[in-house]
Amino acid sequence: MMRLYIYSFFFFYTVSTFGQNIVQGSLLAHWSSEEIPGSATFDNPYNEVWGLSVNGHEYAIIGSTLGTHFIDVTNTNNIFEAFFVEGRESGTSIIHRDYHDNDGFLYAVADEGESSLQIIDIRSLPAEISVVHDSNEIIMRSHNIFIDEDNDLLYSCSHIDFLTGYSALRIIDVSDPFNPQNLIGTNSFEAFELTSVHDAYVKDNIAYLNCGFDGFAIVDMNKLDDMKLLSLLEPDDYPQSGYNHSGWLSDEEEFYYMADETHGRALKAIDVRDKNDLETKSIFDLGEDIPNAIPHNLIVKGNYLYVSYYFNGLQVFDITDRERPVRVMHYPTSSIVNNNSYAGAWGVYPLLPSGNILISDMQEGLFVVEDYKPLVSTNNILEIGVKIYPNPASSFIQIELESPEAYKFAIKDISGRILKQGEISRPNYSLNIDDLASGIYFFEISNRNEQLAQKFVVSK
Repeated sequence: MMRLYIYSFFFFYTVSTFGQNIVQGSLLAHWSSEEIPGSATFDNPYNEVWGLSVNGHEYAIIGSTLGTHFIDVTNTNNIFEAFFVEGRESGTSIIHRDYHDNDGFLYAVADEGESSLQIIDIRSLPAEISVVHDSNEIIMRSHNIFIDEDNDLLYSCSHIDFLTGYSALRIIDVSDPFNPQNLIGTNSFEAFELTSVHDAYVKDNIAYLNCGFDGFAIVDMNKLDDMKLLSLLEPDDYPQSGYNHSGWLSDEEEFYYMADETHGRALKAIDVRDKNDLETKSIFDLGEDIPNAIPHNLIVKGNYLYVSYYFNGLQVFDITDRERPVRVMHYPTSSIVNNNSYAGAWGVYPLLPSGNILISDMQEGLFVVEDYKPLVSTNNILEIGVKIYPNPASSFIQIELESPEAYKFAIKDISGRILKQGEISRPNYSLNIDDLASGIYFFEISNRNEQLAQKFVVSK
């Protein structure tokens, strides 16, 4: 078949401004442990997060250098580690773990050392869990896994096992979790040769594959012995390409939202309604001048897209207009200043029945944040025009408002703790910050209708 090199040259570049009601999320709970060592590569004790709802309890599954932690988050006033499963390989060699659940079982993999596929029976939670499979014959190392739950097929990305060696993508039958079966692996789709598949999203036997520096592919998996490449976007085929890392399909399966794990690259909204003719409808980012901002993982839930940005924490985008996402909420998990490395928010999971959002931070552990709630008002909503400078600042910040009405303000640190608060009732206002230490802060301003926030840096 012919490879496709098609995208729309008339895409929208969306940025987020204060008039779009960007609020800081509310922290409900936090968990970490000083007993977990950081990896030797990035000094990250923690990695991926997943969520479970079993028998009336909610759990955050967070990976670490040591293994898999089950954190009971049912009562956010009292979260605790309920269970722990040590990894086949554990210690400072571990950077990555990944998870997916299916029919009462949690599947766990890692991407370093002589690891394994661990399958954990979670059906008896909260009383107990049990490891029913721990072998590296089928999977020794895998960078990411995704389970097509309707067909009980596990897709292992950048896969290594003792029997078959390396596969860019390998498919495993998990219909019997006590006896998973290795089906097929591949390093190519028709004429498209793969270096790796970094991540996958599969629905109705259609695989959406994030292939790193090879780009993005959609493959028909209905016949595993005859996989059909439906479309391909190589790096030159879409704007702001980089390392094609991860993505998630909209509920109606019409748009695929995609992240390139490259500093300074925007997110993409890909129209996939015609699987043979893809269009990049828009690219969008934080709407701030942050050269090293870097998205990592993302999940769609209804009309919202939830993204973990390494240094910039949780970011939530309203995708009611599928082509033009609008940033509406953030929550900072890290105080590490943006740089050319990798630190901060790793994973996000917004799909618990409570609606609470789980975020894993590589250095800080697990955050549980209240879901975004759109502001509802019977009044006309005013757009707050606000300018804060200098940024970075040392001893004061100047606030300029377009409207002369009174606003409440607060300065918060990255944990959400209020350090200063008061009221502004004039268009020009100078605020002393000489008592703030060097670091990242958030200036929030609100009236009856809006709550808006802006990040600023104190440098002394």
